[in-house]
Amino acid sequence: MKRPLLIFAVLAFGLSWAVALPLWFGGGLGSPLMPVLGTLMMFTPAAGVLGAWAVSRTPFREWARQTGLTLGDRRGRTAVLVLTAWLGVPLLAFLAMGISAAVGLVEGDLERLSLLRASWQARGVEAPADLSTIAIVQVVIAVAAGPVLNAIPALGEEWGWRGWLVPRLVSTNGMLAGLLLSGFVWGLWHAPFTLLGYNYPRLGSWAALAFIGFCVPAGVVMGWLRLRTGSVWPAVVAHASLNAIAGVALLLGDAADPPNELLAGITGVVGWALLALLGAALLRFYPVRPPRPAGPAAASAGPAERDEPAEPVT
Repeated sequence: MKRPLLIFAVLAFGLSWAVALPLWFGGGLGSPLMPVLGTLMMFTPAAGVLGAWAVSRTPFREWARQTGLTLGDRRGRTAVLVLTAWLGVPLLAFLAMGISAAVGLVEGDLERLSLLRASWQARGVEAPADLSTIAIVQVVIAVAAGPVLNAIPALGEEWGWRGWLVPRLVSTNGMLAGLLLSGFVWGLWHAPFTLLGYNYPRLGSWAALAFIGFCVPAGVVMGWLRLRTGSVWPAVVAHASLNAIAGVALLLGDAADPPNELLAGITGVVGWALLALLGAALLRFYPVRPPRPAGPAAASAGPAERDEPAEPVT
């Protein structure tokens, strides 16, 4: 049973470093290749899942069910949590910014939108005199269309982390430890980018450690979505929405005193605490149990047996 895990890890982590190598040899995060390579890297966990499937000898339809590609046994619940993730992630992002402003970590500039203007100028684009309408449109697009536009690359990650890895880790390590460990692995996988300062540019290579601090509580919430529904799609929508809205929310700050990404916003310490509280509440009031992880043993189990919590995998 360790062979699929080894194959998954080698493909997910090895391919992520292979994809990011051009950034290390020239240009860093400022390279024009960055958007393309970042998107490609998001598919490496899915490559790991396919590698594990290749040695499992499980029919793909059954493998898809085990790894969450279906809508789960209770499709109504899955639909509700997809919608909740779609709208809830932007609410969390703006709540984190509001809390950051309330405790003095962010100086907002909703009137002049100076930080948004500065971001346009940094790209060599002259911003219009009145940015208010554009800011509103940008937020609406991020909230309404972001989960759709980002869904395919987000699935590339989520099929690996939440679809395949989370059931395996919670089955072998227990619910809380498994979810925490899955978030740690998810954060560590980002190292080819975060060691270059991704998400926390002022930290340099320490950004790799900071992003693990975000991924651990975020991984608990996304893992709960996966286990609560038996489907990976709520986590896909949450991830896609997060990618669309997190940066937009930070741009509502003041260019004269830009937000400290380590402290403010959904990916900062304020967001870590908010996500940790949410994850604890979800596990406390809406408990979940580990499904049987994908593999030959699960494929051969009968329907009644599959509904029972899995035995630890060794």
